[in-house]
Amino acid sequence: MLNTGRRYNISFKETSGMAIKRTAWASGRVVTLEHTSAILADNPLGDPHVRSFDVWLPPQYDQSAGRGRGRRYPVLFDLVGFTASGKSHTNWRNFDENMPERVARLVHEKKMRPCVIVFPDCFTALGGNQYINSSAIGQYADYLTQELIQFIDGEFRTHATRDSRGCFGRSSGGYGAMLHGMKYARYWGAIANHSGDAYFDFVYRSDWPNTLSKLASYRSRERRSGAINVSREEIGVEEGLDDGRVSRFLADVWSRGKLAGDEVYCLMNLAMAASYDPDPEAPNGFRLPFNLETGELIPARWREWMKHDPINLVRRYRKNLTSLRGLFIDCGWRDQYHMHYGSRILSKRLTAAGIVHRYEEFPDTHSGIDYRMDRSLPYLTRALK
Repeated sequence: MLNTGRRYNISFKETSGMAIKRTAWASGRVVTLEHTSAILADNPLGDPHVRSFDVWLPPQYDQSAGRGRGRRYPVLFDLVGFTASGKSHTNWRNFDENMPERVARLVHEKKMRPCVIVFPDCFTALGGNQYINSSAIGQYADYLTQELIQFIDGEFRTHATRDSRGCFGRSSGGYGAMLHGMKYARYWGAIANHSGDAYFDFVYRSDWPNTLSKLASYRSRERRSGAINVSREEIGVEEGLDDGRVSRFLADVWSRGKLAGDEVYCLMNLAMAASYDPDPEAPNGFRLPFNLETGELIPARWREWMKHDPINLVRRYRKNLTSLRGLFIDCGWRDQYHMHYGSRILSKRLTAAGIVHRYEEFPDTHSGIDYRMDRSLPYLTRALK
């Protein structure tokens, strides 16, 4: 059941980016809420089920509060990328706008309609999730659609209908928005996918050798030079199972407050495995797509990943995608994770299926591209009722 929990008002200063910047327009306000989730209770990673998150209210929200029942607004959910939480988008930023500042400007410039924006906290011990249900991580799709939406509609003057509700995100958040537009279209009227994960063969497979090498340092038996029996060495890992090195890696990184770059990428790949191939009977609750000892791709396991690749889901969810009032996708053509190839294939397959959408590319990488939301957010509020 929903728990309204505690509610706080935070004054939102009319400064943007660096301290030398000043805005001449109303900035709206950020409200911090605390919600107790029944769905996330007893999640397999032991992550908190009481979540604190921010909501941005446009300046017009308070201005119209005393007029009868008050004006109602469309609502957008901001799904952040891997290793982030919603508050990372409301915090102060140097040399740039945070999300409330960006949206306040766009509303002031009359480029987008006033709306309520929700910044959910879906962070996990594995660094995040893909906003889908997983027995190895938690039921985060259900958390968003079955709890958080109703909670927000009960707390604020929103248009509590699917046609007035949308979600957007970048990277893992873009993937989450895309999957929700496919699988959960009865909750969302429009979505925007910025550089979201797609075409897994390009996006993920190339980085797994680095992950396997990192995990090898947690192998239980020390390697020795000389003749070895590979078949004997791989016993226990040939079906994508952990022989203990993954468990030891996780215990190590969870015991420390600072992770190195290669550890973050290793954690990310494990989070993807937990998202795409959960198995309650396997060690750690999920299987791996590669043999930990030989590095061989395990076809049966990779097929489980392919079931979650957006480029493979267009036909299956064509009806849901067609029902969307708006579908925006973009990607930089210098994306260092090669997301632009998957975005192109996704757009191509959407077009072949007769699904109306807007696809854009731009000359940039995967990082520091929140400015692209100057394109998507006005699009979303135009599409929604």
